[in-house]
Amino acid sequence: MDARLLDILVCPVCKSSLEYRKEQKELVCKPCKLAFPVRDDIPIMLEEEARTLGQDEN
Repeated sequence: MDARLLDILVCPVCKSSLEYRKEQKELVCKPCKLAFPVRDDIPIMLEEEARTLGQDEN
């Protein structure tokens, strides 16, 4: 994942910064508790595609 892209991407729901989790291939928004998938190095920034984080994943 390109570091420059990570600097400009924000959560589409709340506009907070995102954390990239390389092993899970996800961009995580902690305030919304959503994880957006990254497929073939392309972030899928659709709320419908995001999964809700479990309590143990925060």
